[in-house]
Amino acid sequence: MGKGCITVIKYFLFLFNLLFFISGALIMGFGLWVLLDNQSFIAVLQESSDTVKVASYILIGVGSLSMAMGFFGCIGAVYEIRCLLGLYFTCLLLILIAQVTAGVLIYFQREPLKHEMSNIIKGMMINYTGTNKTTEHTWDLIQRSMKCCGWSGPGNWSENVWIRNSSRNLYPCSCRNIELPGTAVEEVGLCEHTSTQLPVYETGCASSVEKWLVDNCGVILGMCVSVAVVELLGMILSMCLCKSVVQEDYTKVPKY
Repeated sequence: MGKGCITVIKYFLFLFNLLFFISGALIMGFGLWVLLDNQSFIAVLQESSDTVKVASYILIGVGSLSMAMGFFGCIGAVYEIRCLLGLYFTCLLLILIAQVTAGVLIYFQREPLKHEMSNIIKGMMINYTGTNKTTEHTWDLIQRSMKCCGWSGPGNWSENVWIRNSSRNLYPCSCRNIELPGTAVEEVGLCEHTSTQLPVYETGCASSVEKWLVDNCGVILGMCVSVAVVELLGMILSMCLCKSVVQEDYTKVPKY
């Protein structure tokens, strides 16, 4: 293989490793967002489900490993270190296999995950008091912003412990349909109504939430596909460069 061709492969591999490093940073950032976010539907699931927390830790771990591999890949490419290139190829292969395996498992477990999500929301509504600032206030925000009430409908709230055992006519304040006449109410907690008909939204939040999740899954899928393409190109280029390196020269590596 010509020296000029080797140089081109070397710097192309450096470029792909830089992209791989950036992709890893994006994945790690997304995992941190899932773990720390308290203003979206993720916060409701995270409080009650270990699955979401485990998934966020996996994303952070994969992102961190991708960043590390991108860094070592850059070093191995620029200074033509065969052991680093071989290690880089092996780790990329393992990461790619893990990603494909995770994707297949999620695809085949989508119905159980959907059922678990429904149970989490309904369980939260049963014990709702309006004082939990993480999950309950997030669910209140979802109901107000999406203009919906309950999971499948307002009837889900009839199972709430406080509403069921109270002598007053209570309903969740965040379900209040602002287009209906009446006095202003609080944004969180339980409110009392005096009319025979509840002044709430009639539609459930299930369809809106599922759409939100599908939209965000598209972002996740796009990120994963982009990373997979970069991984495949990196594996091909690393093998080409590794075969072209006849003897390693560690004196070229800078001393820090």
